[in-house]
Amino acid sequence: MAKRFHHSYVVCKCKHVSLGEIIHSIKENDAKTTGKIADLTDAGTSCKCCLSKNDDIGEEKLELYLDQILTKFVG
Repeated sequence: MAKRFHHSYVVCKCKHVSLGEIIHSIKENDAKTTGKIADLTDAGTSCKCCLSKNDDIGEEKLELYLDQILTKFVG
């Protein structure tokens, strides 16, 4: 995650979930898995492309994935 993303950056386009919402779920609600993030925000519950690069089946690849965010904040 070398590029800086603003908290308003939409990570999950299907459910319109922003990076800020995802970070909040990690920091404030102790979400340590993509499943827990999904429970709290709905991110990754539709097409699942935002879960990881391997799950991204779209023609235009995303710039940021839930697994990358978790790695940065959880380890």
